[in-house]
Amino acid sequence: MPAARPRQLTRVILCCAGLLGAAAVAAQTTQRPPVDRDGNVSVPSFVVPYSAYASPEARRQFQIMLEQGRHAPGIGSIAASRTYYDRINTDRADRMRKIYPVSIRAQTLGGVPTNVVLPARGIAASQRHRVLINLHGGAFLWGARSGGLVESIPLASLGRIKVVSVDYRQGPEHVFPAASEDVEAVYRALLKQYPARNIGIYGCSAGGVLTGEAVARIITSKLPVPGAIGTFCGSISDLGGDSAYVAPVLSGDPPPGRPLQLADLPYFNGAKASDPLVFPANSPALLAKFPPTLLIAGTRDFTMSSVVHSQALLAAAGVDTELHVWAGMWHSFFSDPEMPESRQAYAVMVKFFDRRLGR
Repeated sequence: MPAARPRQLTRVILCCAGLLGAAAVAAQTTQRPPVDRDGNVSVPSFVVPYSAYASPEARRQFQIMLEQGRHAPGIGSIAASRTYYDRINTDRADRMRKIYPVSIRAQTLGGVPTNVVLPARGIAASQRHRVLINLHGGAFLWGARSGGLVESIPLASLGRIKVVSVDYRQGPEHVFPAASEDVEAVYRALLKQYPARNIGIYGCSAGGVLTGEAVARIITSKLPVPGAIGTFCGSISDLGGDSAYVAPVLSGDPPPGRPLQLADLPYFNGAKASDPLVFPANSPALLAKFPPTLLIAGTRDFTMSSVVHSQALLAAAGVDTELHVWAGMWHSFFSDPEMPESRQAYAVMVKFFDRRLGR
């Protein structure tokens, strides 16, 4: 009889580490950059080629992403940002539906508005007793409906599974923990139809952060934890690390004076970064109760370091984790469906939940 497998099963998959290209270019400079005693590096100006490991489709989409970034309103322009990103996400969702056919219907669950996304081919027999909850991105400011559809359509179609996208309350009209309360309400409603082990929760960017917050709240409320979760382009810890400084520059933005802070987002007005219900990374005891977790980022994603750090903390707490990082990919790269890298990411997500749910 084989020995029992340890609870901790950590898979780290670095899909072509594109930062190696930057290191090679840096090595060609004639002088070493100055490094102080704290490890701070003053980097001279040099050219970083776009990753040789990225697809031609990604190279083209990268230019489109740069152009979109030049016209994007700032976080302070909330109404303009909501209109701007809704237009982009609506276009993405329309393109996705041509590739990944689904039906969509509005439904209120636990008093919270949601969109239920179903595969056009019908739910697979193996998925009839499973459901996924999607928590959209958008800085806790925008992304309602259209942003959620962008994240839900591919998984519903490819996985032939029901996906419930939650239009949770956002700032500045609402503040923490309003979104977590909404997710809990939807989760409680779905628990009446599905066992917890058959429910998955996932989200990208703000939705990735909210996924961690929601699980922390579920645990604190003494509810059974979901079968598996996905935290993409944002996870259980605050922003920081190398990517918070390097990735914005690699994505066409000026060097940041500091990483994005909790206080920069109106939704977290009055919240404390030390609160484990805000960042579960603050509590190893809480993390030890987390379900299997999938983490995704790109080498040009400003959240990459925090995602990698989150995976290390979860693994140290004994959580079964998978970490996937794609070369040359930016924040929320898989929101555009035509790239091979996006298709790879969808496949990873679908397989992860298929393996973990109901286990």
